Amino acid sequence: MQDTIDTIDFLDTANQELDGKYLTFFLDSQLFGVPISDVVQIIGMQEITPVPDSPAYAKGVINLRGSIIPLIDIRLRFGKPELEYTDRTCIIVTKLEEAYIGFLVDSVNEVSVIEEENISSTPTVISGNSANTYVTGIGRLHDKVVLLVDPKKILNNDEIKQVEQALKQL
Repeated sequence: MQDTIDTIDFLDTANQELDGKYLTFFLDSQLFGVPISDVVQIIGMQEITPVPDSPAYAKGVINLRGSIIPLIDIRLRFGKPELEYTDRTCIIVTKLEEAYIGFLVDSVNEVSVIEEENISSTPTVISGNSANTYVTGIGRLHDKVVLLVDPKKILNNDEIKQVEQALKQL
């Protein structure tokens, strides 16, 4: 993978087989994965316009080819400490319902195939934790563990409304 990802578009993958393919990314040294079918594109860091009265994890918005995209810092959303963005920081753009949303991650790893037999359900130890809302399974990829995440569950309905309300103030 390149050191800096300018733009990778996934819009043209509609005709390809996407089952079992995940875009993997890092937060600290922990590996996460989202279904590639949920990814619209990956872009490098851009100038972020802060939005007043937003939650700390909602870093602001970017203008991507005329579309306003709200940005969620996954590191903060997952309860990790805030870090300065680097040249490896990427934005994973997804489409939730009818809106696009960008997720800031430390770095993108690769697109990997994780076979169904290599995916376990979330352990019951975690089931009482809020992580259970967005972690959909634990994947085994060679000698690595990948926490599989559903981007549609990273924000709950109230949080989505809060971000939408802040956008309307612009």
